[in-house]
Amino acid sequence: MIRQWLSGPRLRRIVQLSFLTLFILLVIWARPLPDRPPSPWLKLFFWFDPLILVVTSLAAHAVPWLALLALVTGVVTVLGGRLFCGWVCPLGTVHDIAGRFLHSRRPRRGTRDWWSGWQRTKHYLLVAFLVMALFGGHWVTIFDPLVLLYRTLTVSVFPTVQWAVEEGSTAIYQTDPGIGPVRVVHLTEPLYVFYRDNITVKPRQAFWQSGSVLVFFAVIVGLNAVRRRWWCRFVCPLGALLGFLAWRPFLRRELREDICNQCELCGLTCHGAAAEAAGGKWKASECFGCLNCTEACHRDSLQFRWVWPWKPARDNDPVDLSRRGVLASVLGGLFALGAMRSTVLGRQLQYPPELIRPPGARPEPEFLARCTACALCMKVCPTGGLQPCGLEMGLESLWTPRLVPQIGYCDYGCNRCGFVCPTEAIRPLPLIEKQQTRLGLATFDTSRCIPYAYGRDCMVCEEHCPIPDKAIYFLEVEITDRQGQKRLIKRPYVDATKCIGCGVCESVCVFRDRPAIRVTSANESRNSKNQPIPAWEEPYY
Repeated sequence: MIRQWLSGPRLRRIVQLSFLTLFILLVIWARPLPDRPPSPWLKLFFWFDPLILVVTSLAAHAVPWLALLALVTGVVTVLGGRLFCGWVCPLGTVHDIAGRFLHSRRPRRGTRDWWSGWQRTKHYLLVAFLVMALFGGHWVTIFDPLVLLYRTLTVSVFPTVQWAVEEGSTAIYQTDPGIGPVRVVHLTEPLYVFYRDNITVKPRQAFWQSGSVLVFFAVIVGLNAVRRRWWCRFVCPLGALLGFLAWRPFLRRELREDICNQCELCGLTCHGAAAEAAGGKWKASECFGCLNCTEACHRDSLQFRWVWPWKPARDNDPVDLSRRGVLASVLGGLFALGAMRSTVLGRQLQYPPELIRPPGARPEPEFLARCTACALCMKVCPTGGLQPCGLEMGLESLWTPRLVPQIGYCDYGCNRCGFVCPTEAIRPLPLIEKQQTRLGLATFDTSRCIPYAYGRDCMVCEEHCPIPDKAIYFLEVEITDRQGQKRLIKRPYVDATKCIGCGVCESVCVFRDRPAIRVTSANESRNSKNQPIPAWEEPYY
């Protein structure tokens, strides 16, 4: 009985939910904890992602050695087909769950879901993205399913849940509802404290671009109302790559034509639309191995069997890409990358002052050739200062990390981001080296700085500067006030030889709308051309 209950699709659903749960737990586990380095296991799913391996090796010509674990996924795909898509992929599981609620499950006529030529689209898109990768473009990973789900959970879903929990618990605490001596807060407060200390850690966490990330995710999930697993069939670049590897797998579907009565039940339940007609013309590159077809077949005419790869199958119909379509994909990839790189920012004719990359970030072209925009570095940032870029930094930089000091500074004693980056776009730096890495340079706006503009002492920025011998210092200056009296005030200055651009000063400035001291990308260590004040120069004052 147990063996029968755990067979086929039921076992697959258990495995799918297990991997989805593990994925979510790893996202939660990435919360920043004081005095505890991040675990390398946080990158587990990215290690087994062959798309990240292939694209990073093409774009950056180097990958971390642990990324070679993605070859395991490739071998499994060659042997058993796209089992990763049907059994492991967390985003695929989300699509399966959404499809159950959004798409009709009734076996009516007209709802059969045979293969469509539009399913070649993902293969053409993959060709275009691989061409971009050959010339240093890593943009395909924006659409990688593992990256996409991780980014959405980190930037949008978890902050939304956190806001709801914090606001809800605060409302209950203030109203203090209950019956007689029994109060609801006696139940909610312990739950809130556990949630705060063990799941979120950082209060009121929020991200720029959370709306665009959430809308993008909602659209691709909502498209399950049109077709089950629409994203997986028509767009997913990882699915396209695995489809190429699954061209002639060892594990294949076999049809007994003498038993099949062309009832089309297999087409009603197939999530990948892997067949062109009832029974025959099965496409291994589109099959998720979900086993829905074998369970739906009441005559046992469909079975999956192990077959030697050189043995042709009668009903295995490989995807045929046209030469014209492949050529168009190649030209499209070159044009798209050229359009991204032809802008002022793409040519690096201008260095955006707001583009402050994390400590250890490689020079911008190499950084973009590696960064997947997975948001793992943002998740482990203890201050919440790492935020996703928007279109203002160029399309190629979309959703990649940058430091926004007004939201959170770069903690002087933290080097977590470099140790969790799955492609080492952010290099893992020892803490001492990280503390000497310049992210940018602090500058004063004297029209807003209190000692300059209002003739009053203010020492907040100097007090919070984490540099041991202080990058911000004061000089006493004699001023004449409104009544004509002379007095001494302390005016702050920045020592460019010591400032590392961590952003603490901007974060604590008493001007919250637009700080009187601001950090820009000038003098960053990673860019030899963005050096207005060489680090070896002595200060003028």
